Amino acid sequence: MKLKQIHSFMFAAGLGIATLASAQAPAPAPAPAAAGVPPTWAQGRTADGMNPALVPNPSPLVAKPVNEILIDKLKVPPGFKIELWASGMPNARSMTESPSGTIFVGTRFPGNVYAVVSKDGKREVKTIAKGLHRPNGVAFVNGSLYVAELSRIIRYDNIEQNLDNPPAPVVVFDALPKDEPHGWKYLKLSPDGKYLYFQIGTPANIVVPPSTHATIMRLNLKTNTIETVATGVRNSVGMDFQPGTNELWFTNMGRDWAGEDLPNDTLNRLVRPKGMNFGYPHCHQGDWLDPEFGKGRSCDEFDKPEMKLGAHVSPLGLRFYTGKQFPAEYKGNIFIAEYGSWNRTKRAGYQVVRVVLDAKNKPVKLEPFVTGWLQGEEYWGRPADVQVIKDGSLLISDGEAGAIYRVSYSK
Repeated sequence: MKLKQIHSFMFAAGLGIATLASAQAPAPAPAPAAAGVPPTWAQGRTADGMNPALVPNPSPLVAKPVNEILIDKLKVPPGFKIELWASGMPNARSMTESPSGTIFVGTRFPGNVYAVVSKDGKREVKTIAKGLHRPNGVAFVNGSLYVAELSRIIRYDNIEQNLDNPPAPVVVFDALPKDEPHGWKYLKLSPDGKYLYFQIGTPANIVVPPSTHATIMRLNLKTNTIETVATGVRNSVGMDFQPGTNELWFTNMGRDWAGEDLPNDTLNRLVRPKGMNFGYPHCHQGDWLDPEFGKGRSCDEFDKPEMKLGAHVSPLGLRFYTGKQFPAEYKGNIFIAEYGSWNRTKRAGYQVVRVVLDAKNKPVKLEPFVTGWLQGEEYWGRPADVQVIKDGSLLISDGEAGAIYRVSYSK
Protein backbone atom coordinates (compact mmCIF):
# COMPACT_ATOMS: atom_id res chain seq x y z
CA MET A 1 0.00 0.00 0.00
CA LYS A 2 1.55 3.27 -1.06
CA LEU A 3 0.66 6.58 0.45
CA LYS A 4 -0.64 8.94 -2.23
CA GLN A 5 0.51 12.02 -0.48
CA ILE A 6 2.70 12.72 2.53
CA HIS A 7 2.36 15.96 4.39
CA SER A 8 5.69 17.76 4.41
CA PHE A 9 6.85 21.05 5.79
CA MET A 10 9.71 23.48 5.71
CA PHE A 11 11.43 24.84 8.76
CA ALA A 12 11.66 28.58 9.03
CA ALA A 13 14.85 30.09 7.65
CA GLY A 14 17.93 29.10 9.60
CA LEU A 15 16.02 26.11 11.05
CA GLY A 16 13.62 28.45 12.73
CA ILE A 17 14.33 31.28 15.09
CA ALA A 18 11.47 31.28 17.54
CA THR A 19 9.16 34.20 17.97
CA LEU A 20 8.49 35.13 21.57
CA ALA A 21 4.76 35.56 21.23
CA SER A 22 1.81 34.77 23.39
CA ALA A 23 0.04 31.44 23.07
CA GLN A 24 -2.00 30.75 19.95
CA ALA A 25 -5.19 28.73 19.72
CA PRO A 26 -4.71 24.96 19.30
CA ALA A 27 -4.42 23.73 15.74
CA PRO A 28 -7.69 22.46 14.24
CA ALA A 29 -8.36 18.75 13.96
CA PRO A 30 -7.18 17.19 10.69
CA ALA A 31 -9.64 16.76 7.87
CA PRO A 32 -11.00 13.23 7.37
CA ALA A 33 -9.23 11.00 4.85
CA ALA A 34 -10.39 11.21 1.26
CA ALA A 35 -12.76 8.55 0.01
CA GLY A 36 -10.91 5.32 -0.74
CA VAL A 37 -7.78 6.36 1.18
CA PRO A 38 -7.32 4.34 4.39
CA PRO A 39 -6.49 6.09 7.66
CA THR A 40 -2.76 6.29 8.30
CA TRP A 41 -2.86 3.58 10.98
CA ALA A 42 -4.29 1.13 8.41
CA GLN A 43 -1.64 1.72 5.75
CA GLY A 44 0.36 -1.41 5.11
CA ARG A 45 -2.54 -3.71 5.93
CA THR A 46 -3.16 -6.42 3.34
CA ALA A 47 -6.39 -8.27 2.63
CA ASP A 48 -4.81 -11.67 3.31
CA GLY A 49 -2.69 -10.55 6.23
CA MET A 50 -3.32 -10.09 9.94
CA ASN A 51 -6.60 -10.03 11.85
CA PRO A 52 -8.64 -7.34 10.00
CA ALA A 53 -10.66 -6.58 13.13
CA LEU A 54 -7.64 -5.01 14.86
CA VAL A 55 -7.94 -1.25 15.42
CA PRO A 56 -6.04 1.16 17.71
CA ASN A 57 -7.15 1.28 21.33
CA PRO A 58 -9.20 4.40 22.07
CA SER A 59 -7.65 7.03 24.34
CA PRO A 60 -9.82 8.02 27.29
CA LEU A 61 -10.88 11.63 27.82
CA VAL A 62 -11.84 11.13 31.47
CA ALA A 63 -10.01 9.64 34.43
CA LYS A 64 -11.23 6.52 36.18
CA PRO A 65 -12.85 6.95 39.59
CA VAL A 66 -10.58 5.78 42.40
CA ASN A 67 -12.79 2.75 43.06
CA GLU A 68 -12.21 1.56 39.47
CA ILE A 69 -8.41 1.75 39.75
CA LEU A 70 -7.53 -1.86 40.52
CA ILE A 71 -4.38 -1.22 42.51
CA ASP A 72 -4.69 -4.64 44.19
CA LYS A 73 -4.19 -6.27 40.77
CA LEU A 74 -0.72 -4.77 40.32
CA LYS A 75 2.18 -7.08 41.16
CA VAL A 76 5.74 -6.06 42.08
CA PRO A 77 8.81 -8.10 43.14
CA PRO A 78 9.23 -9.16 46.79
CA GLY A 79 10.19 -6.27 49.08
CA PHE A 80 8.53 -3.67 46.84
CA LYS A 81 5.20 -1.96 47.38
CA ILE A 82 2.96 -0.18 44.87
CA GLU A 83 0.30 2.36 45.84
CA LEU A 84 -1.97 4.88 44.19
CA TRP A 85 -0.10 8.18 44.47
CA ALA A 86 -2.36 10.63 42.59
CA SER A 87 -5.46 10.44 40.39
CA GLY A 88 -7.92 12.55 38.44
CA MET A 89 -5.62 13.37 35.49
CA PRO A 90 -7.27 12.14 32.26
CA ASN A 91 -4.76 10.45 29.92
CA ALA A 92 -1.79 11.20 32.22
CA ARG A 93 1.39 10.54 30.26
CA SER A 94 4.87 12.12 30.34
CA MET A 95 6.24 13.31 33.67
CA THR A 96 9.06 15.50 34.95
CA GLU A 97 10.08 16.53 38.47
CA SER A 98 11.23 19.97 39.56
CA PRO A 99 14.07 20.32 42.11
CA SER A 100 11.47 21.20 44.75
CA GLY A 101 9.50 18.01 44.05
CA THR A 102 6.57 19.22 41.94
CA ILE A 103 5.59 16.59 39.36
CA PHE A 104 4.41 18.00 36.03
CA VAL A 105 2.30 15.74 33.82
CA GLY A 106 1.50 16.06 30.11
CA THR A 107 -1.40 14.51 28.21
CA ARG A 108 -2.25 13.62 24.64
CA PHE A 109 -5.94 14.10 23.82
CA PRO A 110 -7.44 16.04 26.74
CA GLY A 111 -4.98 18.89 26.02
CA ASN A 112 -4.27 19.53 29.70
CA VAL A 113 -1.06 19.84 31.71
CA TYR A 114 -1.10 19.04 35.42
CA ALA A 115 1.07 19.76 38.44
CA VAL A 116 1.07 17.43 41.45
CA VAL A 117 2.24 19.12 44.64
CA SER A 118 2.91 17.33 47.91
CA LYS A 119 2.55 18.74 51.41
CA ASP A 120 2.50 16.87 54.72
CA GLY A 121 2.23 13.54 52.92
CA LYS A 122 -0.81 14.61 50.91
CA ARG A 123 -0.97 15.44 47.22
CA GLU A 124 -3.00 17.96 45.28
CA VAL A 125 -3.49 17.89 41.52
CA LYS A 126 -3.63 21.29 39.84
CA THR A 127 -4.57 21.85 36.21
CA ILE A 128 -2.13 24.46 34.94
CA ALA A 129 -3.04 24.43 31.24
CA LYS A 130 -6.11 23.52 29.22
CA GLY A 131 -6.97 23.36 25.53
CA LEU A 132 -3.45 22.69 24.26
CA HIS A 133 -2.82 20.55 21.19
CA ARG A 134 -1.34 17.18 22.23
CA PRO A 135 0.79 18.55 25.11
CA ASN A 136 2.55 15.24 25.74
CA GLY A 137 6.14 16.29 26.47
CA VAL A 138 7.18 18.19 29.61
CA ALA A 139 10.59 19.32 30.87
CA PHE A 140 11.55 21.59 33.77
CA VAL A 141 14.46 23.95 33.13
CA ASN A 142 15.68 26.71 35.48
CA GLY A 143 12.28 27.48 36.94
CA SER A 144 10.41 27.19 33.66
CA LEU A 145 8.18 24.40 32.39
CA TYR A 146 8.64 23.53 28.72
CA VAL A 147 5.71 21.78 27.03
CA ALA A 148 5.85 20.09 23.62
CA GLU A 149 2.60 20.35 21.70
CA LEU A 150 2.05 18.71 18.34
CA SER A 151 3.66 21.45 16.25
CA ARG A 152 5.35 23.76 18.73
CA ILE A 153 7.26 24.02 21.99
CA ILE A 154 6.08 26.51 24.58
CA ARG A 155 7.40 27.66 27.96
CA TYR A 156 5.76 28.68 31.24
CA ASP A 157 8.12 30.89 33.22
CA ASN A 158 8.29 31.01 37.01
CA ILE A 159 5.63 28.32 37.00
CA GLU A 160 5.93 26.97 40.54
CA GLN A 161 5.20 30.39 42.01
CA ASN A 162 2.08 30.64 39.84
CA LEU A 163 0.47 27.20 39.85
CA ASP A 164 -2.94 28.66 40.70
CA ASN A 165 -2.67 31.43 38.12
CA PRO A 166 -0.21 30.32 35.42
CA PRO A 167 1.19 32.95 33.09
CA ALA A 168 0.55 32.92 29.35
CA PRO A 169 3.14 30.67 27.74
CA VAL A 170 6.02 31.93 25.64
CA VAL A 171 6.22 30.30 22.21
CA VAL A 172 9.75 28.97 21.90
CA PHE A 173 9.56 27.16 18.54
CA ASP A 174 6.51 26.88 16.30
CA ALA A 175 7.71 25.39 12.99
CA LEU A 176 7.28 21.69 13.78
CA PRO A 177 5.16 19.39 11.56
CA LYS A 178 1.40 19.38 11.97
CA ASP A 179 0.90 15.70 11.12
CA GLU A 180 -1.36 14.03 13.66
CA PRO A 181 -0.03 10.46 13.24
CA HIS A 182 2.87 10.00 15.68
CA GLY A 183 2.93 13.77 16.11
CA TRP A 184 2.94 14.01 19.91
CA LYS A 185 6.37 14.75 21.35
CA TYR A 186 8.49 13.64 24.29
CA LEU A 187 10.94 16.10 25.87
CA LYS A 188 14.25 15.40 27.61
CA LEU A 189 16.76 17.95 28.87
CA SER A 190 20.41 17.18 28.08
CA PRO A 191 22.77 16.69 31.05
CA ASP A 192 24.56 19.97 30.29
CA GLY A 193 21.26 21.84 30.29
CA LYS A 194 21.83 23.26 26.82
CA TYR A 195 19.39 21.24 24.72
CA LEU A 196 15.92 19.79 24.73
CA TYR A 197 15.76 16.49 22.85
CA PHE A 198 12.54 15.31 21.21
CA GLN A 199 11.31 13.14 18.36
CA ILE A 200 9.36 13.70 15.16
CA GLY A 201 7.56 10.47 14.33
CA THR A 202 6.74 9.07 10.92
CA PRO A 203 3.52 10.57 9.44
CA ALA A 204 1.99 7.14 8.76
CA ASN A 205 2.46 3.47 9.61
CA ILE A 206 4.96 2.58 6.88
CA VAL A 207 6.06 5.14 4.28
CA VAL A 208 9.24 6.78 3.08
CA PRO A 209 8.96 9.86 5.28
CA PRO A 210 10.12 13.40 4.55
CA SER A 211 13.67 14.03 5.77
CA THR A 212 12.25 15.96 8.70
CA HIS A 213 10.29 12.97 10.05
CA ALA A 214 11.26 9.69 11.75
CA THR A 215 14.01 11.59 13.56
CA ILE A 216 15.42 12.50 16.95
CA MET A 217 15.92 16.28 17.16
CA ARG A 218 17.29 18.72 19.64
CA LEU A 219 16.48 22.36 20.40
CA ASN A 220 19.29 24.70 21.41
CA LEU A 221 17.84 26.63 24.35
CA LYS A 222 20.19 29.55 23.82
CA THR A 223 19.71 30.10 20.09
CA ASN A 224 16.22 28.52 19.67
CA THR A 225 17.41 26.57 16.65
CA ILE A 226 16.95 22.85 16.07
CA GLU A 227 19.05 20.13 14.49
CA THR A 228 18.71 16.45 13.65
CA VAL A 229 20.75 14.01 15.72
CA ALA A 230 19.38 10.67 14.43
CA THR A 231 17.24 9.38 11.57
CA GLY A 232 15.40 6.15 10.76
CA VAL A 233 13.53 6.26 14.10
CA ARG A 234 9.88 5.39 13.42
CA ASN A 235 8.42 6.75 16.64
CA SER A 236 10.11 7.25 20.00
CA VAL A 237 8.00 8.51 22.90
CA GLY A 238 10.56 8.00 25.65
CA MET A 239 14.23 8.83 26.18
CA ASP A 240 16.80 9.36 28.93
CA PHE A 241 20.50 10.07 29.27
CA GLN A 242 22.64 7.43 30.94
CA PRO A 243 24.47 8.78 33.99
CA GLY A 244 28.23 8.66 33.51
CA THR A 245 28.27 8.24 29.73
CA ASN A 246 25.64 10.93 28.98
CA GLU A 247 24.53 8.81 26.03
CA LEU A 248 20.89 9.10 24.97
CA TRP A 249 18.86 5.87 25.17
CA PHE A 250 15.37 5.79 23.67
CA THR A 251 12.48 3.49 22.91
CA ASN A 252 11.21 2.99 19.37
CA MET A 253 7.94 1.49 18.16
CA GLY A 254 8.08 -0.79 15.11
CA ARG A 255 5.67 -0.77 12.20
CA ASP A 256 2.23 -2.38 12.23
CA TRP A 257 0.56 -4.94 9.94
CA ALA A 258 3.73 -6.89 9.13
CA GLY A 259 2.89 -9.73 11.50
CA GLU A 260 1.59 -10.46 14.98
CA ASP A 261 5.14 -11.20 16.14
CA LEU A 262 7.10 -8.90 13.81
CA PRO A 263 8.76 -6.55 14.01
CA ASN A 264 9.99 -6.00 17.56
CA ASP A 265 9.82 -2.66 19.28
CA THR A 266 13.32 -1.73 20.39
CA LEU A 267 15.59 -0.06 22.90
CA ASN A 268 18.19 2.11 21.15
CA ARG A 269 21.28 4.08 22.10
CA LEU A 270 22.83 7.17 20.54
CA VAL A 271 26.55 6.38 20.69
CA ARG A 272 27.48 9.11 18.21
CA PRO A 273 26.21 12.67 18.67
CA LYS A 274 25.01 12.89 15.06
CA GLY A 275 24.60 10.79 11.95
CA MET A 276 23.10 7.55 13.26
CA ASN A 277 20.38 5.95 11.12
CA PHE A 278 18.28 3.20 12.71
CA GLY A 279 16.76 1.91 9.48
CA TYR A 280 13.13 2.97 9.16
CA PRO A 281 11.39 2.35 6.75
CA HIS A 282 13.83 -0.10 5.13
CA CYS A 283 14.95 -2.20 8.09
CA HIS A 284 13.19 -2.94 11.38
CA GLN A 285 14.52 -4.29 14.72
CA GLY A 286 18.05 -4.15 13.26
CA ASP A 287 17.83 -7.37 11.26
CA TRP A 288 14.47 -7.59 9.43
CA LEU A 289 13.95 -6.00 6.02
CA ASP A 290 10.59 -4.42 5.32
CA PRO A 291 8.53 -6.50 2.83
CA GLU A 292 8.04 -3.48 0.57
CA PHE A 293 10.55 -0.79 1.47
CA GLY A 294 13.41 -3.19 2.21
CA LYS A 295 13.71 -4.50 -1.32
CA GLY A 296 17.27 -4.15 -2.57
CA ARG A 297 18.51 -2.95 0.83
CA SER A 298 20.52 -4.53 3.62
CA CYS A 299 20.12 -4.11 7.36
CA ASP A 300 23.91 -3.85 7.53
CA GLU A 301 23.51 -0.31 6.15
CA PHE A 302 21.99 0.85 9.41
CA ASP A 303 22.71 1.18 13.11
CA LYS A 304 21.43 -1.60 15.35
CA PRO A 305 19.18 -1.39 18.40
CA GLU A 306 20.54 -2.37 21.79
CA MET A 307 17.68 -4.76 22.56
CA LYS A 308 14.47 -6.18 21.10
CA LEU A 309 11.55 -5.60 23.46
CA GLY A 310 8.81 -7.66 21.80
CA ALA A 311 6.34 -7.05 18.99
CA HIS A 312 3.77 -4.28 19.39
CA VAL A 313 4.33 -3.79 23.13
CA SER A 314 4.38 0.02 22.57
CA PRO A 315 7.30 1.06 24.79
CA LEU A 316 6.92 4.68 25.86
CA GLY A 317 8.73 6.38 28.75
CA LEU A 318 12.01 5.10 30.15
CA ARG A 319 14.33 6.12 32.95
CA PHE A 320 17.66 4.97 34.33
CA TYR A 321 17.37 4.16 38.01
CA THR A 322 19.48 6.77 39.79
CA GLY A 323 18.00 6.54 43.28
CA LYS A 324 19.29 4.93 46.45
CA GLN A 325 16.10 3.36 47.82
CA PHE A 326 16.00 0.20 45.68
CA PRO A 327 18.46 -2.67 46.20
CA ALA A 328 21.98 -2.16 44.83
CA GLU A 329 21.41 -4.45 41.84
CA TYR A 330 18.83 -1.96 40.50
CA LYS A 331 21.35 0.88 40.25
CA GLY A 332 21.75 1.89 36.61
CA ASN A 333 18.91 -0.36 35.42
CA ILE A 334 16.46 0.97 32.83
CA PHE A 335 12.73 0.99 33.56
CA ILE A 336 10.41 1.11 30.54
CA ALA A 337 6.65 1.68 30.50
CA GLU A 338 4.98 -0.54 27.91
CA TYR A 339 1.66 1.06 26.94
CA GLY A 340 0.40 -2.14 25.37
CA SER A 341 -0.49 -3.55 21.97
CA TRP A 342 -3.39 -3.05 19.61
CA ASN A 343 -1.93 -4.60 16.44
CA ARG A 344 -1.87 -8.08 17.92
CA THR A 345 -4.69 -10.56 18.51
CA LYS A 346 -3.15 -11.72 21.81
CA ARG A 347 -2.32 -8.57 23.74
CA ALA A 348 1.26 -7.83 24.80
CA GLY A 349 2.84 -5.14 26.95
CA TYR A 350 0.69 -3.36 29.56
CA GLN A 351 3.52 -3.57 32.08
CA VAL A 352 6.68 -1.88 33.32
CA VAL A 353 9.83 -3.82 32.51
CA ARG A 354 13.35 -3.73 33.88
CA VAL A 355 16.44 -3.87 31.64
CA VAL A 356 19.74 -4.87 33.27
CA LEU A 357 23.02 -3.71 31.70
CA ASP A 358 26.41 -5.37 32.08
CA ALA A 359 29.72 -3.64 32.86
CA LYS A 360 30.07 -2.70 29.17
CA ASN A 361 26.59 -1.13 29.09
CA LYS A 362 25.10 -3.94 27.05
CA PRO A 363 21.57 -5.09 27.95
CA VAL A 364 21.73 -8.63 29.30
CA LYS A 365 18.31 -9.14 30.90
CA LEU A 366 14.74 -8.01 30.27
CA GLU A 367 12.12 -8.88 32.86
CA PRO A 368 8.72 -7.67 34.10
CA PHE A 369 8.84 -5.29 37.07
CA VAL A 370 5.17 -4.25 37.48
CA THR A 371 2.35 -6.31 35.95
CA GLY A 372 -1.41 -6.57 36.37
CA TRP A 373 -2.86 -3.87 34.12
CA LEU A 374 -3.76 -6.66 31.70
CA GLN A 375 -6.20 -9.23 33.04
CA GLY A 376 -6.58 -12.02 30.49
CA GLU A 377 -7.20 -10.11 27.26
CA GLU A 378 -8.81 -7.10 28.98
CA TYR A 379 -6.84 -4.09 30.20
CA TRP A 380 -7.92 -1.59 32.83
CA GLY A 381 -4.78 0.55 32.77
CA ARG A 382 -1.85 1.44 30.49
CA PRO A 383 1.54 2.55 31.90
CA ALA A 384 2.84 5.55 29.91
CA ASP A 385 5.90 6.95 31.68
CA VAL A 386 8.19 6.36 34.64
CA GLN A 387 9.96 8.90 36.83
CA VAL A 388 12.55 8.36 39.57
CA ILE A 389 11.87 10.98 42.25
CA LYS A 390 14.05 12.48 44.95
CA ASP A 391 13.32 9.88 47.62
CA GLY A 392 14.43 7.08 45.28
CA SER A 393 10.98 5.66 44.61
CA LEU A 394 9.54 5.22 41.13
CA LEU A 395 6.42 6.93 39.81
CA ILE A 396 4.40 5.36 36.98
CA SER A 397 1.79 7.30 35.03
CA ASP A 398 -1.27 5.48 33.69
CA GLY A 399 -2.76 6.96 30.52
CA GLU A 400 -5.89 4.80 30.75
CA ALA A 401 -6.75 5.34 34.41
CA GLY A 402 -5.54 8.94 34.57
CA ALA A 403 -3.46 8.16 37.62
CA ILE A 404 0.08 7.94 38.99
CA TYR A 405 1.39 5.06 41.11
CA ARG A 406 4.41 4.99 43.41
CA VAL A 407 6.69 1.96 43.75
CA SER A 408 8.82 1.93 46.90
CA TYR A 409 11.14 -0.56 48.60
CA SER A 410 11.73 -1.34 52.24
CA LYS A 411 14.10 -3.93 53.70
